[in-house]
Amino acid sequence: MHLLNLLLASSLLTSAYAASADEWRKRSIYQIIVDRFALPKGADLTACDPGEQAFCGGTWQTITENLDYIQNAGFTAVWISPVSQNYEGPRTPYGDPYHGYWIADATKLNSRFGTADDLKALSDELHRRDMYLMVDVVVNNVMALSTNPDLSTYTFKDQSQYHPYCPIQWGNTDSEQNCWLGDTKVTLPDVNTKNPSVVSAYTTWIKALVQEFKIDGLRIDAAKHVNMDFWPQFCGAAGVYCIGEVFDADAGQALEYQGPQALDAILNYPMYNALVDGFAIPGKQNMSAVIDMLAQIKDKSTDPTLLGNFLEDQDVPRWANMSVDPQSLWNAMIFTFMSDGIPVVYYGQEQGFSGNADPYNREPLWPSGYQNTTSYNMISKLNQLRNFMISSSPDWVTKQVDVLSHTDKAIAFMKGNITTVLTNIGSPPQDGVSITAMTPFPPSTTTTDILTCTQHVIGSGGSLVFQYSQGGVPYVLVPDDTLPGSGLCGHTLSTQTTQTGTGAQGNDNASRRPFTSPLAIVTSLLMGLASLWAI
Repeated sequence: MHLLNLLLASSLLTSAYAASADEWRKRSIYQIIVDRFALPKGADLTACDPGEQAFCGGTWQTITENLDYIQNAGFTAVWISPVSQNYEGPRTPYGDPYHGYWIADATKLNSRFGTADDLKALSDELHRRDMYLMVDVVVNNVMALSTNPDLSTYTFKDQSQYHPYCPIQWGNTDSEQNCWLGDTKVTLPDVNTKNPSVVSAYTTWIKALVQEFKIDGLRIDAAKHVNMDFWPQFCGAAGVYCIGEVFDADAGQALEYQGPQALDAILNYPMYNALVDGFAIPGKQNMSAVIDMLAQIKDKSTDPTLLGNFLEDQDVPRWANMSVDPQSLWNAMIFTFMSDGIPVVYYGQEQGFSGNADPYNREPLWPSGYQNTTSYNMISKLNQLRNFMISSSPDWVTKQVDVLSHTDKAIAFMKGNITTVLTNIGSPPQDGVSITAMTPFPPSTTTTDILTCTQHVIGSGGSLVFQYSQGGVPYVLVPDDTLPGSGLCGHTLSTQTTQTGTGAQGNDNASRRPFTSPLAIVTSLLMGLASLWAI
C-alpha cells in the first residue's frame, strides 16, 4: 500500500507527541547513519568498507537493539538518517544509496532499513526511555542518473513540479535554490517548492509521518536550497522542532534561516568552522575566531540555545582526520556541550574515528566493539552534568554564555554558574602558559572539576588561575554546593534525574503535547451512546 494512504489512515488510529523547540534545547543528540550503526546478530563484522559505498546491513531494528550504548553515554535523543524510499536500481557511479539521502518517493518507507513496524518499535523504545526521535528529511530534491529522468517512480510525477536543469552558480541565492545539486553522473532534480501542489503534498505527508511514527523533531537536509517561506508551512504542518542544514560558515547568512520566517534552528556550521580554526592541531589555532563567532551568534541568532553544536557529521572530515592531538578533540568537544546550544555527536566521534570526507567519514561502528573509550566516558560525564543542571536548575539551559577571559591559547567562559576553561595548546606541557578567569564568586568558594574530580578554590577578586605545565587539559568547574544530587565526583544521584535506563534527564512526558486521534474521540462517543441505548 502507498505509504501516504497508510499514514493518513493510521494517523486516525494513533496518539502522537510533538516536542517543542523549548523541549529540544534540553536534549543532547546522537546522530546515526542507519546502515552503519549496528548489524543483526550473526552478521559478518568485517565486510563493510566505507570506500566501497555499498550497503552494510544496519537497520532500524538493530538500532533499537543497541540503544543502551547511546543512553549509557547520557544522550537524550537520537537523530537517524532519512527513512524515505531511495533510488532502487543498478549501482551508480557513486555506489549505493546506503546513506538514505537519494530520495525517490518520499511518501514510501525505505525497505532496506525495515518495516513500518520496525520504525514504530524504535520510536516506542526511545520514548519508553524518555528519549526523543529526530528524523532526517529531504525535500529539496530527488535523485536520478540523468538530467531528463523518468518521473513515474517519484512522489511528484509532473515536470512542472521541478525546476528545469541548470548547474548551480554558488553565491547566487536564486541559483542555489532553483538549480540542481549533484553532477551529471548522479543528478539531484530540484523540486519546485513554490508549486502549490508540491506544498500541499509535502505538508500532508510530513504531518502524517510525524503522527504515525511519533517523531519528536526533524533535521532538514539542504535547507538553504529551498525558498525560505516554504519552511514555516512545512514545519507548521509537522508540529515539531525543525533544525536545518545551512552549510555556510558566514554567521549572518546562515542565521537568516533561524526564526519565524524559516526554521526553529540551524546546525551551527559557523561555529564549527570557528572551532576548527581555534582548536585543530595542526591548524591556525586562532582562538580569536571562536571569540568573534560567539559574539556574532549572540548578535545575529534569535536564540543561540536552540542551535545544534557539532564537531563532525556525514559531510565533513572526522576531527581526528584534521587534528592529530586528542586534547584538541576534548577541548573543542567540551565547548559543544558547555556553551549555548544543543550538543550533537556524530556516531564514531566517541570512538576516535578518523575518516576523511564522504564516503570515508561514514565508517561502520561495530569494529569499535562499542568500547567505553576516554571520549565516550568524557561525553557521559558532560551529558550527566548537563542533564542534572537542566533538571535541577531549569533556567540554566537558557542562560547565555559569558566570556570571562581569553588569550591566543585559551578561553574561559561561564554558562550559569559553571565555568569552562579550554585551550588549544594540545597535549605537550607548556611552561609559562596560563589563563586567569575572573569569576563572580567570592574568595574561598570551592569548585570541582567534574572531569577529574579535583577541587579549585576561588582566589582574590574571584580569580581562578590555570597553568599548562602539565599539558593542555580542559576544565569544567562546578561550585561544590551545586553538585549534591548530580551523581558526579562522589555525590549521590538524585532520584529526580534518574529514569528508565541510564544517563538521561528526568521524565518530561508531562510537558509533551498529546495528540488525540479523531477516531478515538468518535469511538468514545459511540461507546457512550451504546451504553445509553442499553438502558
